[in-house]
Amino acid sequence: MKDVTVIEALSARLEWEEKDVEKALKALGAIVGEKLANNDVLSMHGLGQFEARKKAERESVNPTNGKRYLIPPKLIPVFKPVASFKTYLKILDNNG
Repeated sequence: MKDVTVIEALSARLEWEEKDVEKALKALGAIVGEKLANNDVLSMHGLGQFEARKKAERESVNPTNGKRYLIPPKLIPVFKPVASFKTYLKILDNNG
């Protein structure tokens, strides 16, 4: 199996120049980042949703010295695929 980047695959599928695909993907990444920073949910038809979830403050322990410290709360990106995407992946997994 040959390694192919998303840029190469989209370029071939859409018959676009790789630089144009890269520009579009950078714009998409910026849009996703902006929406998540504003705590918005971004839906992509046929793929799923991106959203930001707040991870609560928690305590951790350094295993080497036993010292305890607090990890502050933070936002983490979460992707929730649509049901049809999950089904497709299950079919691929079952076929080996």
